[in-house]
Formats: sequence, C-alpha cells, structure tokens
Amino acid sequence: MWNSRALHHLLLHSFFLIASVSAQRSNITSAWKTLSGSPPLVIARGGFSGIFPDSSKDAYSFAILTSVPEVTLWCDVQLTKDGAGICLPNIKLENATDISAIFQNKSTNYLVNGIPTSGYFSVDYTLKDLSSVALTQGVFSRSEVFDGMLFAILTVDDLVKELAPPGLWLNVQHDAFYSQHNLSMRNFVLSVSRRVIVSHISSPEIGFLRSITARFNPKTTKLVFRFLGQDDKEPSTNQTYGSLLKNLTFIKTFASGIIVPKGYIWPVDASLYLQQHTSLVSDAHKVGLEVFASDFANDVSFSFNYSYDPLAEYLQFIDNGDFSVDGVLSDFPITPSEAVDVELSSYDADCFAHLGPNAKKIDNTLIISKYGASGDFPACTDVAYKQAILDGVDVLDCPVQVSKDGIPFCSSSIDLIDSTTVAQSSFSTLAATIPEIKPTGSGIFSFSLTWDNIKSLTPSILNPFGTKYKLFRNPKYKSVGSLLTLSEFLSLTKNQTSLSGIVIIIENAAYLADKQGLGVTDSVIDALSKAGYDKPGAQKVFIQSTNSSVLNKFKEKTNYERVYKIDETVGDAATKAVDDIKRFASSVVVNKNSVFPRNTGFIIGSTNTVSKLKSSNLSVFVETFSNEYLSQAWDFFSDATVEINSFIQGSDIDGIITDFPKTANRYRTNKCLNLGKNTPPYMQAVQPGALYGLITDNFLPPAVAPLPPLSDSEVVEAPLPPVSKITPAFSPDSGTKPGTQPKGNAQPKVIGCFFLSSLAVLENVLAESRMMIPDCHKRLEASLADLKGILAELEESGEKEGPEIDEARSTIAEVEKVIETSEA
Repeated sequence: MWNSRALHHLLLHSFFLIASVSAQRSNITSAWKTLSGSPPLVIARGGFSGIFPDSSKDAYSFAILTSVPEVTLWCDVQLTKDGAGICLPNIKLENATDISAIFQNKSTNYLVNGIPTSGYFSVDYTLKDLSSVALTQGVFSRSEVFDGMLFAILTVDDLVKELAPPGLWLNVQHDAFYSQHNLSMRNFVLSVSRRVIVSHISSPEIGFLRSITARFNPKTTKLVFRFLGQDDKEPSTNQTYGSLLKNLTFIKTFASGIIVPKGYIWPVDASLYLQQHTSLVSDAHKVGLEVFASDFANDVSFSFNYSYDPLAEYLQFIDNGDFSVDGVLSDFPITPSEAVDVELSSYDADCFAHLGPNAKKIDNTLIISKYGASGDFPACTDVAYKQAILDGVDVLDCPVQVSKDGIPFCSSSIDLIDSTTVAQSSFSTLAATIPEIKPTGSGIFSFSLTWDNIKSLTPSILNPFGTKYKLFRNPKYKSVGSLLTLSEFLSLTKNQTSLSGIVIIIENAAYLADKQGLGVTDSVIDALSKAGYDKPGAQKVFIQSTNSSVLNKFKEKTNYERVYKIDETVGDAATKAVDDIKRFASSVVVNKNSVFPRNTGFIIGSTNTVSKLKSSNLSVFVETFSNEYLSQAWDFFSDATVEINSFIQGSDIDGIITDFPKTANRYRTNKCLNLGKNTPPYMQAVQPGALYGLITDNFLPPAVAPLPPLSDSEVVEAPLPPVSKITPAFSPDSGTKPGTQPKGNAQPKVIGCFFLSSLAVLENVLAESRMMIPDCHKRLEASLADLKGILAELEESGEKEGPEIDEARSTIAEVEKVIETSEA
C-alpha cells in the first residue's frame, strides 16, 4: 500500500515554484533581540500538521519546502513495545491514526501522570504491528481528505534518513509512563543521538532532563524544559509549573532553554484581549535561557487584538521592540517563516519583521476598503472609515443608501438589520418582505425610516462567520461609531492626502426610483458636486454598480470613473459581454471564486476571467479579502497574507477589496517582493489545484460543473426608470390606511411583518447570547414569548408552512436549548 508514490511527490514539490536557494546564512549584523542575536527558530510541530496528518512524511516534507531554510522539524517521541522510537503527536494513538479500525476493541487502560486513561498505547504494539496502521488528521476542524494517502508511521531514524531535516527537535512528553512499562526513553535518545544529529530535546519532566544533561554537548544538542499549564504539577518535583517559573536559575542547571505556552508571555483576559506582556523572556535571557513559545496555529481563535491575522501574532512575539522569543512552535510553519527575516548570501530579505511604521510601499496594487475597516469596527461608521485611513487604504468606499426623506448615507446594506440594532428598536414593526431587493427573508429597509430615525440607531459590527462558526469580530467595539451621510463622508475623505480616491457604490437604483420615488443617482451626483469632486485636482471618484443602467447614466452626466461589478461567479467572459462593459466602465469587480474556483474548500484551478478582462484594458479588482481563515481556501493555509500574495503574484490583479486593510497594506511593504528567482518559497504564489491534485480517488469530492462565462445578456440593461411621485404608505401593507382594517387576506401579511421582525430580534439576541452578553437571558425569554405568540396566530390563520415558518420553529428550538443549558 506504500508503493507508486513518485507521482504524488512530484505534485507535492510542484506546489510552489521553488527557487533554488542553497546558500548559507551570511554574517550580517542582526537587529534581533533573541538571546543569541540570531533570527528566531521556526519549529514545525509534526511538520506542516495544519494541512497533512501530524508527523506524516508529507507533513515534514511540506514544512521543509515552504519554510525558512533552517526550519526545525518537531517529533513527539513515543516508544513501541519493542523499544522503537516513533513520531506521533499523542500518547493515545487513536487521536492521530486509524488504529481503532485496524485493531478493533483493543483499547486498554493505564495511568498517565496519575490519571486513569483509556485508549490505544504504543507500549502494547511492536513496530511491525504498527506497520499496517496509517496516520490521520487528528484535528477535526481540519480537512481529512489526505487521510486517504495512508501515511505510514515514521520512526525517528526514518525521518532523518528520508528527509535530512535542517534541524530535528525530539519532544519527550511521557518519560515516566514509559518507565512504568520497562521502556527507557533515556536509552533511546542516547542511542539515536549517536546515529543522527538532534538539535533539541525537550520534556516537561525535570527528572528525565537531569538524567541526560551530562551526556549532551549544548553546542550540538540543546535541552529544553517544557512548561505545561501553570497549575499542572511536574511529576519529578511535585511542584506546579507556575512555581517552577519563579526559579529559572534552577532550570538553567539542566537546560539551555524553556518552551512555554504563548500565554505565559502575552496573556489574554477572559474576553480574549491582550494584557501587558510578562517579564518572562527578559528574565530568562538574563540567566542565559532561550525562550521558545508554543501553541501557535492559524486556524483557531486567538486574541482579538490580532484581527484574525496570524502573521500579526507572530510579529508580536518576535518584533515588538522590547524582546524577541528565540523560536516559535507552529502547525503552519509558512507563517512564522514570513515573519522571520532570512539573511542569505544570495539575498537579504527582511520580509515582514523590522519594517517599522514608515516602511516603503513596494507593490502598487490598490487597496480598496470594504465598508471601511469593517473587520474591526461596525461597517461604514466614522470609526471604521478613520481606521481604514490609518491602516493605509488607497480607496475608501461608501455604499449609498437613501432614507425615507431622501438623505443619501453610507451603509453596507439597504437592509438595516444587517448592520444596526434596528430589529431590537421601536422600528422593528417596519419589517417587510420585498423580493425585488432581498429575494429571501425580510428586512427593515433604509427607505422606511427618516435620517433622524436612522442616525439614532446603534451600529452593529458585521459577523459573517459568527452565527454558524462562532468567529466573532472585536466584540468590545461591536457597537461603536456613527453612520455618516454621503456629505459627511465626502467631508471626511476630501482632505485625506493618503487617499488616492473614493468609490461610491450604488445598488437598487431602479427599484428606489420606480417604487419609492427616490433618485439615488441624482442625489450622488449632487453631493459629489457640492463637495467639489467634479473639479480638477480632486481625488479620483469611482462609481461602482452591478447595473449597467446606473453606470450609463453616470457616463452621460459625469466624468467619474465607472466600475462594473459582476455579481455572478464566472469562469470567463464572452467577447461581446466584454465589449459592452467597455462602453460604460473602465474597471471590473469579480469575486475570488471567479479567479480561483473551489471544490469543498480546495482550489481546483484558475479561470480565464482576469486575463480576458485585462486583455481588453479593463482593470480588475477582486473581493472580498477577509482575515478569518474560514473565508480562505485550504490552499492558503489559513493565512490572509498567503492568500493576498497568491492573488497579486499569481493572477495579476489591479486591486483587492478588503475589510481588513491593515493586513493588505502591510503586505505591500514587505521586503520579499520583487526578488525574482531569489523569492523565498513562503512568498511565492501557490499553484492552483496542486493540493487538490494530491487527494486520492476515494476521498475526492464530487466534481463541480465548469463555471459559466459572463454573457452579453447579463450585462445589457434597460435605462433607469424616471423617479416616480409616490405618496408614502402608512404601513408596510401599502393597501392599509389609518383607521381602516385590511381587506380579505391582507391581515396575515401584517402579522407576517411583525412575525419576521420578532424572528429578526430573536436571532440577533441569540447571536449576542453566544458572546455571553449579561442581559441576554431575559431578552431571550421575552423575544421567545413574542415569537411563539405570533407563530401561534399565523398557524391559527392557516399559514402553517413556508421557509419563514420553518426558520421560526428551528430558532425557537435552538433558543429553548440555550435557555435550558444556561439554567442547568
């Protein structure tokens, strides 16, 4: 089952266009505040275990291919019944292998550090027994598709012989356990060190390290004491690790360094916000101990201060101005490799470390905001816009909505439920269903409220991955700031010399003109003129829309640049469609999947979309680049910087649209750009479809249909209708007047509006309850009672089926479960 691997390894090596870099580190004066003054060590835990099964050959190979030249491979050593040392991340084999399927019902019970533990243990199997066992992905939130490759369990000798790692780190987690089973970890490490070069040996057991300290030369092999939780007890001394932390001079008697969970250095509070860093690194350095930080992974929640940007977290530990740790242990070694400067005789590339606040921009790709810095603050608020400017955005966006009294303002959506607490306000009764602008569900729309009503609302931060995945954005600041009128937005932007332009986004213009009597295009033209944007020397103005009719009107009346947004996912564009776009626009916005299409989260290739549009001299902007790892394909390793780099270097786009402009702007200043053949592997564009090509047939997802091309019929539209004169309706049911009762079957529609409003309220409160807002329990109970009552009325009136009814029943069940759990 292990043969015929040549093709697989060819695909693996082609993932990056690896530059041939084999030179040794040069003698350049270092700015690092590590103990030695050398760059921090990048330690790949189980190899590239964020993608491949931990400790598999491909995980280790991929770590070498995608990391700094001196990457160190981490092996958690377990001992078999016959004394072989194997690399497995957990003492319980079933957590990282398929052993429970191979040896069914063979689990045993042992004491591990004094705790009764049930599972499959290596002490019960010989190396030959384990030859039929394959490694699997042990983290359930990660893709298991590479389990089908049936990776063999590696011995330490196999690892060194097959891969010749630049550095090898052996972690001995359970020496006491193996001693109980008459197996000597001490004898093993002494024996293996005679055959291979081991750069580091770590253990959380003082007795083990003291037993081998005299046998190793620290210039060749460094011993490292591993700290566990501060309240956990070290088995040799029976002292807590927290108390041992106060006696670093004692640790220096048997170790060259310590490895600690990252919270020992930069603690976070219960709300996941950073606290002041401790003095641990400087204290350890004073006594001559190196400090390595562990627990780094790109695909888990970490401090909100990092805005879901894993590179920002690494930089906080190695380039904060006060200290630098001596190494980081990561499941995704490509990211700390980006952070660490690489000084080779062939080139000197600082990448992202030591850039400083005034770093020069090397790449000129436009950075366009998505509702300002809406990844950190409520969308389209003054706070989000000011932060985006500070973050280095080039073009600031304003999606224009119009209030009932005709005031244009900036808001991420025409439905105010999306970005404010309107559903929890007295205006919740204005909920309505309007399929022309919101095909499914209800909303409370901007044209139903006056500007005075709207500006009284509390903004609410967008949480695109909150409800389903519990990845919430910056909860401490989820309601700060104020919405701006278009005029206020233009006053904010006009004198910002760092901005090269603004983009005004217009949608639903035909509906607003015809059904609501609101002329959004004329309002925008008037506001821009009054702000002086139609005068020579003003910042560039982009007008963006999915409707060619809107852009054609601006073409007739103004000289502003026009941007056509393709709201479908397309794999190409018909020549006639491109010719039509050129008649009214000079730029096009496409989504990421129109550039690199995916299947079950993996990129399956690249399309002709960008090249086709650019061949007709159309600029191409791509959206939306978010920092949350769930927004990215597996191929980008849960790292926003890898994704940005791959789109800019791999598809020749002109601009990116992002809700985290700070991350995108930092990318443009990194010194690993424009290095040509010397570009390090971790700063090269990923190869589209390379990871997908490694998936074995039995794990391949069903094939997806090819993406359709953009057709001419999707581009051409009738002109905008004239603005109609409409008398405002009294209620969401336009047939109902004050003092009258609705006719016929109109009543269920009115109840439906209140019902949909109550459902929106309940869903908002439920989302907050997951974030542990203090008064949520009472609000949940009140909203639940309201929704149950309205649902009962609807059912009595004969409305017992429908998507909204089903959604309400599902929400009621979920809320009842939440309340029941909180009362338990």
